Amino acid sequence: MATLRELRTRVASIKNIQRVTNAMQMVAAAKMRRAQDAIEAARPYAQQLDRVLRELHQSVDTDEQPLFKERALERVALVVVTSDRGLCGGFNSGLCRRVQTQLDAYADAQVELVTVGRKGRDYFGNRGHEIAHHHADVFGQLEFARAVDIAQDLTRSFIAGETDRVLLCYSEFVSVASQLPTVQQLLPIVPEEGMDEGGAADYAFEPSPEALLETLVPRQINFQVWRALLESNAGFFAAQMTAMDNATKNAGDMLEDLTREMNKERQASITLELMDIIGGAEAVA
Repeated sequence: MATLRELRTRVASIKNIQRVTNAMQMVAAAKMRRAQDAIEAARPYAQQLDRVLRELHQSVDTDEQPLFKERALERVALVVVTSDRGLCGGFNSGLCRRVQTQLDAYADAQVELVTVGRKGRDYFGNRGHEIAHHHADVFGQLEFARAVDIAQDLTRSFIAGETDRVLLCYSEFVSVASQLPTVQQLLPIVPEEGMDEGGAADYAFEPSPEALLETLVPRQINFQVWRALLESNAGFFAAQMTAMDNATKNAGDMLEDLTREMNKERQASITLELMDIIGGAEAVA
């Protein structure tokens, strides 16, 4: 049984923790709203650009386009986008488990890990996986230029034949309460499932499809990486807001239990003191 002093110390400590978690929850909520606005603004552009490229795929000779060319699968690059910080529930661990499934699926191929965010690097580094490249401090000040740098590194590696497939692994922001671990093929660019040559719409492109591809393909790859960063950023703040809200509520429940126990202990102490006083008075009488 804890003493009254120990209970008071625990109550004071939990109150301090509750104030911290409540403050973190409010900060995460404010940042999440801005991040959510950013990803909702970026999604339509990314989806439309992706659709146009897949339509162009039907109108050109893909053998002449290195980023559309599918090769025998020998080397795979997994780009893992996690957060730099924790205190966000299962946000990072859920994605890392999804990536581990991909690693098991490509057991016969040579797989290299490219990490964006400290949590992914630490998770796989601590499990004996070699990190081919790590992009640090991306989310400290999230900028499109960082996405371009990552995309260009991946593109150069693919064109040079160092990788045969590039997969982008990130947590898609579905809602405040849901972030979905997602694996998307970034390179080579392939048509959507169910789209065949005869099912393509009859578009007239100006300028030529080949000229459009020269401009749109690098932009599409850059923007898909940028979208993954935005999705992960919004998902992290949503997960952190939820986790800190739950922590604040749990701290409140603990405070109620400890306060009740502290009051019982104090009441028992007062009762014992009264019994001593009454016993002493009777002895004198």
